[in-house]
Amino acid sequence: MNSASGAPRSGRVTIKQVAQRAGVSTASVSYVLSGRSGIAGRNGGVASETAVRIREAAEELGYAPDLAARKIRTGRTETILLSLTMLSDPWALAVIEAVQRRAMPLGITPMILADADWARVLKTHDADAMFIDAVADGQQGELEALARQGKKLVVFHEQIEPRGFEVIRSLAGPGCVLAMEHLLAKHQKIAILTTERARENRDPARFLPYLDGLRRAGLPLREEYLATFDRSPVSAYAAAMRLLDRPDRPTAIYATTDFAAMSAINAAQRLGITVGEDLDVVGVGNTLEGEAMAPSLTSVGPVGFFDELARILVERALGGSENSVTGGVVEFPWQLFIRDSAR
Repeated sequence: MNSASGAPRSGRVTIKQVAQRAGVSTASVSYVLSGRSGIAGRNGGVASETAVRIREAAEELGYAPDLAARKIRTGRTETILLSLTMLSDPWALAVIEAVQRRAMPLGITPMILADADWARVLKTHDADAMFIDAVADGQQGELEALARQGKKLVVFHEQIEPRGFEVIRSLAGPGCVLAMEHLLAKHQKIAILTTERARENRDPARFLPYLDGLRRAGLPLREEYLATFDRSPVSAYAAAMRLLDRPDRPTAIYATTDFAAMSAINAAQRLGITVGEDLDVVGVGNTLEGEAMAPSLTSVGPVGFFDELARILVERALGGSENSVTGGVVEFPWQLFIRDSAR
């Protein structure tokens, strides 16, 4: 017997009960609640308005999928593993938020690996798809070995070649050139706020555009305008304070990540420097947090990156695309987003 709301008084809600509530077949309910109707290009004959009605009926009845049975039936774990090296970075937070927004309604749970040692973890843990945001030199072989084991890997890297796994190329170099050109149009005293590793390795994508931009403009490289940090917001804030709390401070800062640019804005405000007037700041990454802050952050970054990455990961988790098996490259062009911090 059902309660006044129509939901069963006890026991697990079945697909048949959801089908009765929505007025559709059990096959349609199974198709929609498996998540397959959420993949672009697939509808299985289920109209979008019908899919919405099915999900609403499932929610009203309190339907919860039997994940153990589904894993046996489909061979899926209903998880996506995100290996993110710096969770405090707005870029990483934007990746998590985009994947959660797309995956959770389909019954897929994103799991965060806050550890750069992804190779060790992936040898003993499984997921339907895995995203890796940092690959060190010499780890190509480990990726290939994992791919041969059937792991569906999506790797964020600007140079590595896909061999059995997919590569997301977000080409920062041209975007960082745009950032420097934007600042050089108004400024001669431009500082850089970058990671110690980028400076030591002379990162071609994010560090060299600063050096090349100064050289093309005929400006000298001033060591006092070169500040590094250790990938933490606290360290970036301290480095920005060193740049700005000096008599001959720069009039512009090119920061090689958005979170470093945001730290520079916070440091400037602490010192009573008006960002967008006394100081221009440009970041790299085009994160939502940078766009939403006050003043809003001028930044360079890819268009539609986070939503598209989430779509790719969910599709791979649900078994879509041959690219997840054969390997392939998805490229995202960058552009400059002019906002209040550097008009």
